[in-house]
Amino acid sequence: MSKFIILTDSTTDLPHKLAEKYDLAVLSLRFNLKGKEYINYLDGRDLDPKLFYDAVRQGAQPTTSQINPDTYIDYLTPLLKDGKDVLVMAFSSALSGTYNSARIAVDELKAKFPKRKILLIDTKSASLGEGLLVYLTAKEAEEKNLTIEATEKFALDLIPHIAHWFTVDDVGHLVRGGRVSKMAGFVAKVANIKPVMHTNDEGKLIPRHKAIGRKRAIKGLFDEMLKTAKPGKQTVFIGHGDDLESADLLAKMIKEKFEIEELVIHMIGPVIGAHTGQGVLALFFVADHR
Repeated sequence: MSKFIILTDSTTDLPHKLAEKYDLAVLSLRFNLKGKEYINYLDGRDLDPKLFYDAVRQGAQPTTSQINPDTYIDYLTPLLKDGKDVLVMAFSSALSGTYNSARIAVDELKAKFPKRKILLIDTKSASLGEGLLVYLTAKEAEEKNLTIEATEKFALDLIPHIAHWFTVDDVGHLVRGGRVSKMAGFVAKVANIKPVMHTNDEGKLIPRHKAIGRKRAIKGLFDEMLKTAKPGKQTVFIGHGDDLESADLLAKMIKEKFEIEELVIHMIGPVIGAHTGQGVLALFFVADHR
């Protein structure tokens, strides 16, 4: 897609090969683990995600930081000087300040490069939900040779239909991040309750229901797809926090029921994993509504 560039961030958790296939530009967020800062590259070159989850299992409590405006400006300036237009697709504004950093940068760059088109989208999405949105948008743009404006419209129309459903194995990480209260977290741990959550239309994480045990939680994700998936062939992304067995089980259930165009299973990266912990399992697909 030489006519314009899609710029996103590493919270897409996309497999590196898919990002390369569509020439996506990817800015990487950073995370801190055991006092050392790492860069969340999609190819895991700075720290293998498996080693990250091993550390979390052993009690490490990683932290993350957003992309600042200067990082966007430094990355985009050479592209704009080279005559490129850019569509920026940023991590949900309800979950991170990264979108706001992009907005500040884009406003500044528009003034500096008035002849260039710089469009910014709040994906209202996270992890492989953001990845699925970016992937389907880039694929549509390439296959149909869309303009940057038509690509932006396609993405904006698709955002309300990118379903995000997930469960976690250890609610303690959600408690530390303020997503679940301490009391609810205590009760969940004692009763072996696994929350089933989703990302709503505003891009916020919302608890939807509770399951007793891991298998029922996995079935809960599948049931949500049964209720809301758009008819026809599906492109499905499944993300996991170093629990391929659960991801494969969910994939098997989906393949038995749905017509699948593409199904991608991939490990969730450290920036998202820092907030969900090991054992997170997430399902992303195109739905009638989120």
